[in-house]
Amino acid sequence: MTAGTATARTGSRIAARFAKLRAEGRGALIPFLEAWDPDSATSMEILRGMPGAGADLIEIGCPFTDPMADGPTIQLAALRGLKAGATMARTLAMVREFRREDDDTPVILMGYLNPILSYGVPRFTSDAAAAGVDGLIVVDLPSEEAGLLLPDATAHGLDVIRLIAPTTDPQRLPLVLNGSSGFVYYVSIAGITGTRTASEEDLRVAIPLVRAATDLPIAIGFGVRTPAQAAAAVRVADAAVVASALIETLANSLDDQGRARPDTVRLVLDQVRDLAEGVRNARVTA
Repeated sequence: MTAGTATARTGSRIAARFAKLRAEGRGALIPFLEAWDPDSATSMEILRGMPGAGADLIEIGCPFTDPMADGPTIQLAALRGLKAGATMARTLAMVREFRREDDDTPVILMGYLNPILSYGVPRFTSDAAAAGVDGLIVVDLPSEEAGLLLPDATAHGLDVIRLIAPTTDPQRLPLVLNGSSGFVYYVSIAGITGTRTASEEDLRVAIPLVRAATDLPIAIGFGVRTPAQAAAAVRVADAAVVASALIETLANSLDDQGRARPDTVRLVLDQVRDLAEGVRNARVTA
């Protein structure tokens, strides 16, 4: 690994959680929810319930009008969130509310650069850290422009998590990983979220190339949908991120007006439990 390209930040909830899981000999489940989808109360109830259902870390999507990396499922979730009244300030308020009950589970915000720039980078990083956010994934922030965010994020103790794709040239990896911390997000497919899934064989070829460039944990996302696929992900990497499959469950539970039904939260959390079981058993049965 190139010295200084990527680090586990001292005092980071993310680093502490991965260290704990490593000591236990298991991988992590990172479920995703879109803030305010389909409304603030339902979204908050799902967020509160995720750790108890088996989430090791949690990713919260920040609704945006032009989520270019996301497929139709998460695009619609973002639109539902925006229609319900989601803003960046209200997303941060969700995290602040969550932290009143849970000071241990790492929370990562995943989104796009435009809302952060509109909020103001110094103000955003300060407010995010104060709310209890641990890490940031900014999908459309190129490595060459990392200076827009990285200094302020680092100053406020926020991990900046970078995306690595199957098309990322090994020669480019040191640049992409420069200044990153927390974990590396490996995008397992070349395309948008929720469209297809990489095979375990493909991952066994790809992940060692990333490992050679960083000591950070590696999470696999974009196409992990089932407990079996999540298990396959943590057999070759350190974490599985599940997003579109959970959003589909939520969307399919809504009534004709797009409102949550009484069983919406339960259905999503039951799915998290099934995924968590797959992840926990993955290395035992491997």
